[in-house]
Amino acid sequence: MSIDLKELNELLAAIAANGITELTLKNADFELTVSSLRPVVSSEMMMVMPSERSHPTTTVTLESHPTALDRPTTPAIDKKWVEVKSPMVGTFYLSPAPDEAPFATVGDRIRLGQTVCIIEAMKLMNEIEAESVGQVMEVLVENGQPVEFGQTLMYLDPG
Repeated sequence: MSIDLKELNELLAAIAANGITELTLKNADFELTVSSLRPVVSSEMMMVMPSERSHPTTTVTLESHPTALDRPTTPAIDKKWVEVKSPMVGTFYLSPAPDEAPFATVGDRIRLGQTVCIIEAMKLMNEIEAESVGQVMEVLVENGQPVEFGQTLMYLDPG
């Protein structure tokens, strides 16, 4: 059995981008199991020959590596700051188009109901409005990054 590494890398990237933490694919020729607490593709891969199975098993080990998002960007989150959370799963965008100004950046004053970002879900662009007034203190998500339901997108200081 041969494995197309390009297709495997594309599959692993899709798994990581969608936040899947465990996946098993089986067919008559092979079995692929991917699991990780935090899916980050590593270069470590190994083939495990079957002992009692009738087909080969491919095990892909994913390792967790620190990223820019793991490092604190501010000394501490103030308890009075208000979280702007994603109301859906989708892709986060700070501006209406790549060549346009962002809806909100760190330091901007936000008014109630002001659009602060867009979440694209199923090819629909959903404007996310501020549910409180405040100053943008931190944006936690990068433009074009997938987000989960309830994920904190940014912090506002209502003071």
